[in-house]
Amino acid sequence: MDSVICTLFERDYHYGVGALVNSLYQHGFRGTVYAGYRGDLPPWATAARRESRYSELAVAPGLVLRFVALSTQLHFMNYKPDFMLSLWDDYCPEAGALFYFDPDILVTCRWSFFEEWIRCGVAVCADIIPSMPPDHPLRHAWRQYFEPHGVRFIREQSIVFNAGFVGVSRQHSNFLQTWQRLLQLMEPAIGGRQNVFVKDRTFLFHIPDQDVFNAATMVCDEPVSSVGPDGMDFMPGVVSYIMSHAAGGVKPWNKKMLWSALQGIPPRRTDKAFWKNVSAPIRLYSPWWQGVKKLDLLAASALGRYIHL
Repeated sequence: MDSVICTLFERDYHYGVGALVNSLYQHGFRGTVYAGYRGDLPPWATAARRESRYSELAVAPGLVLRFVALSTQLHFMNYKPDFMLSLWDDYCPEAGALFYFDPDILVTCRWSFFEEWIRCGVAVCADIIPSMPPDHPLRHAWRQYFEPHGVRFIREQSIVFNAGFVGVSRQHSNFLQTWQRLLQLMEPAIGGRQNVFVKDRTFLFHIPDQDVFNAATMVCDEPVSSVGPDGMDFMPGVVSYIMSHAAGGVKPWNKKMLWSALQGIPPRRTDKAFWKNVSAPIRLYSPWWQGVKKLDLLAASALGRYIHL
């Protein structure tokens, strides 16, 4: 299958993009990765060649990274289906599948599994707190908000899905249009899609992209294929077998590991996974700084084991 991968980033999230691309390559992905961005290109992408609509970096044999400069004022959390649809329309119409990964996710299994997965339906993964019963008041609130707009809810769900990843085959691409339409309908409720984390969790669109993403799985005609929170490394004591997602908290590239461990917060598996993916084929740091951070991680890990004795 001719699959294309995409992500969105700005500011220092470029470190996550580089590590994501490295993890994809190490697990067998060959093809094109599109990275929509605001601001400047990453310092590790100075060799990127400027084309008419993007800048292209030859990462390794068989793998290219294309940077697409974006002018949208929407928060990237609320721009995901728009970006994916624009890629299919204007950049890679030949793609048989599109996969979106947040730039703080790493792949930890063979790439071929993802292409097997989307044959089952739209690929989604459960969130950190994965349970929301079908009769939950927030699910009722989504229905009450969208149904007057002609939206029909056809499926009950009991799982909360994380909007940091989605895989969609060409056959099921209408899911992205459903997600996009619901985001557009939601916009007045949050004062515009430039906003995120509106009000508190009792509000029906507290995390707009994720709440609407979950509503879309209840509305869409396409089959949905889900895995549990272990698919994103969200279960303590259970090693991730698909992805590792550094959701919440300080991102691995900003984290002072030993200092955090001294505060009682030892390195997470996602922190360790990040530092395993900073060298090749993209080198994100100088060998000296990478060595410093490796010592920081080793010391923090040793302290973390002592704390948990």
